[in-house]
Amino acid sequence: MSTALVVVGGDALDPRAVTQWLEHHTDSTIVIAADSGYDHAVAAGLQVHIVVGDLDSISPDGRARLHADTIEVETHPTDKDFTDTELALRAAASRGVERITVLGGGGDRLDHSLGALFALADPSLAHIAVEAWWGEAHIVVLQGPATRTVAGRAGEVISLLPVGGPAHGLTTRGVQYALDDDTLHPTASRGVSNVLTDDRAHITVRSGALLVVRPHALRPLDKEMTS
Repeated sequence: MSTALVVVGGDALDPRAVTQWLEHHTDSTIVIAADSGYDHAVAAGLQVHIVVGDLDSISPDGRARLHADTIEVETHPTDKDFTDTELALRAAASRGVERITVLGGGGDRLDHSLGALFALADPSLAHIAVEAWWGEAHIVVLQGPATRTVAGRAGEVISLLPVGGPAHGLTTRGVQYALDDDTLHPTASRGVSNVLTDDRAHITVRSGALLVVRPHALRPLDKEMTS
């Protein structure tokens, strides 16, 4: 399966998330950095193939390295309609990949984080399996109609967050508070703080977009349960 790894800006990557990805990646993966995501990718030892964005936040050392290396650069104007993360996701999709993984460390800009996470569920990506590591959280995107099995740990917190409107026809198995052909609304918190009862959750959504979030995916389970 062809795969793209998108590394975004913000805080530095959690090395545990990088390790998780490296354990499952293939040599054919395309690594795309969104602006200063290039600095984070290099610091993590990742080989970047494409850099996308207006390059306003990349470090001076990163700029110098770009000029020295043979890396494809897609430069966009600062005044643009899309964030660098959106542009990187579009670059990945345009290359016909079947799976996209986003690596992000989070950051101090809540608006940037929300915009990036909402972008994961853009309708143009509905045909692609999209997931993300955001700090210590793991996120799987479902756009209906879809069924996914999400791996985790029994006792771990898991939340189902609709994006862009209601998610209809939700059925879940392997969680404490199961749904059966239910609807979740983005303005309500019914899908927040469920608990895995097994090491896998089976989730079906008939229509709508859903972020399946394990907020402490990289945290030891005993620490999560006492937090």
